[in-house]
Amino acid sequence: MTGFRVGVDIGGTFTDIVLINAEGRLVTKKISSSVSNYATAIVDGLAELFDSAGIAPDEIQEVMHGTTVASNAILELKGAKVGLIGTDGFRDILEIRNLRMPRLYDLEWVKPPPLVERYLRVTVTERIDAKGTVEQELTREDAEAAVSKLVDQGVEAIAVCLLNSYANPVHEQLVAEAIAKKAPGLPSCISFDILPEIKEYERTSTTVVNAYILPIVSKYLQSLEENFAAKDITAPVLLMQSNGGLTPAAEAALKPVNIVESGPAGGVVGAHAVAQQTGHSDVVSFDMGGTTAKASLIENGAYTRSQEYSVGGGIMMGSRLLTGAGYLLKVPAIDLAEVGAGGGSIVWIDAGGALRIGPESAGAEPGPVCYDQGGDRPTVTDANVILGYLNPEHLCGGEVPLNADKAREAFERVIAGPMGLDLAHAAYGARQIAISNMIRAIRAVSSERGRDPRQAVMLPFGGNGALFAAGMADALGMTRIVVPPQAGLFSAFGLLYADVEHHYSRTVRTLLREADAGQLAAVFDELETQARAQLAVDGLDLAETTCERSANLHYKGQIYELSVPLPDAPLDTEALRKLEVAFGDEHERTYGHRAGSDEPVELVNAQVVGKGVPPGRRAHGTYSDAARDITVGAPRQAYFGPEIGWLETPVRTRSALTQAVEGPCIIEEYDSTCLVPPGATASLDSYGNILITLGG
Repeated sequence: MTGFRVGVDIGGTFTDIVLINAEGRLVTKKISSSVSNYATAIVDGLAELFDSAGIAPDEIQEVMHGTTVASNAILELKGAKVGLIGTDGFRDILEIRNLRMPRLYDLEWVKPPPLVERYLRVTVTERIDAKGTVEQELTREDAEAAVSKLVDQGVEAIAVCLLNSYANPVHEQLVAEAIAKKAPGLPSCISFDILPEIKEYERTSTTVVNAYILPIVSKYLQSLEENFAAKDITAPVLLMQSNGGLTPAAEAALKPVNIVESGPAGGVVGAHAVAQQTGHSDVVSFDMGGTTAKASLIENGAYTRSQEYSVGGGIMMGSRLLTGAGYLLKVPAIDLAEVGAGGGSIVWIDAGGALRIGPESAGAEPGPVCYDQGGDRPTVTDANVILGYLNPEHLCGGEVPLNADKAREAFERVIAGPMGLDLAHAAYGARQIAISNMIRAIRAVSSERGRDPRQAVMLPFGGNGALFAAGMADALGMTRIVVPPQAGLFSAFGLLYADVEHHYSRTVRTLLREADAGQLAAVFDELETQARAQLAVDGLDLAETTCERSANLHYKGQIYELSVPLPDAPLDTEALRKLEVAFGDEHERTYGHRAGSDEPVELVNAQVVGKGVPPGRRAHGTYSDAARDITVGAPRQAYFGPEIGWLETPVRTRSALTQAVEGPCIIEEYDSTCLVPPGATASLDSYGNILITLGG
């Protein structure tokens, strides 16, 4: 028997584990996240699977992991004590930022505290101009003195970001040598290695975040591998990056800034794989778990990436007008919009008497009231139990018992009674508000960016995605829904379809009409050489690797760029002309207009993505987890709003959809529940996906 590949995704409420071998055997596990040490739930979950499924540890070939460790360190401000070395005159760049206001006219908004306190920010006397010419030399004595100041303050990591070092890193490298001499073994990073691009604040912020989380992530990965070794698991560990590609644990430990949004990326990669499998080119992926709901757009067969994003500024709504709230990271990431609405989101009444949902969540501890683990504040999951959508007795095939009576009592006491509403009406209202909140995320990645969601298929996943998909799709005018197998474990499943990826960039400011095609080609060739060298270090056969080239472009005088793929042809004058036309097309699609032919287009950054797929990975097919088949009960009453009321609703398993059925219908599975409302039809395709059609 061939070995297993493992996908592990940590969520705010549950940790999901998926094991697959090349013969199609699938084994899954959903376990409560261990908040104090996330590695505990992973190791315990795998140990339980080994015992129940008869799998030996040495059968594990590789482990793909999506983790929230990096993002949690930022959100909770529990990263390392970082020192920053900068150029004279730039000591306060972390506080000045880029003057973006996330909430216009909000005089009470306060910037988040800088990750490096002012007394830990020291400067050196040096100057390099924008072309890379050294105007004032940095002395070794000055560099060592700066390092000594920070070491004396007991810093746990050092970030170095000097002016215009993207054009010439010689002074940053000198500081790195000083750190190695004065503080050998102290974690450190220089901006040229992390982000060799123009824009001082973006480069400084990204480098500081990398240093801030570097000791935390390194310690976590070391602990995880030690725990694996204790269980005789010696397989390599690959981390999901924010950009949707995998990277070896050793590389993630050096550049943890690339795995900050590791968790949400896996689901989008899985959605992309399903879209390819089913022939859908435009897909809205919708991931609803216990804490948040996230949306992303797959367009023309490819998921979209943003070139920068913020962490720690609250919910990510994706609007270009609402940036600047958190800590900026200028690294490629799958373009996501997120709202604080999940199954565990608290339902509450505000000071004006209006019903509200989230963003506070009951999380894994104590969880929704119906979990009977001490929670006393009603949640969205409690509303779904009251409405009859969720099994009133248990979830996960009986592994998570529910107490529906406690859910009703809490909802009546906290919501229905104070508002003077019927219990079912109050629960249905809470659900509709949750739907309204989550629709904002989908609009943020579609209609707000010039894309019509009605032309796309919705692909919901997460423990609650399929429960809300029909209501959301109907409100958006979408008519087609595809619910993949193992929807509640789908982010972990998606990890198994990812490529190993490494992203490289370099600032090359030049107008396309004046550019030297040969010099530009040399820059791209150098970046591609870096990418292939790293893939070789990862142990990949270079014959199985590819490199994709793109350019960051804007009209001359603009501040922000759009990323456009390079034509699949030699980089010559004609290719540059086509690139300028392609940028105009993308600008018009994104912003609704394009400039005239007299407006020159400027190339800002050259970008290369190196991809590799290890042999034996990406085994496509239909998988079944016989061990997780559940027995469903009799039809039950479900409430579909004041106009329809209560209806007796059949309860089925996915495998029972041998022919199309009309709603209402509830499809129960081990890891999720799918709701087919009245007026919709559901069927099963040849890959095991549930196809829901709305509007008759």
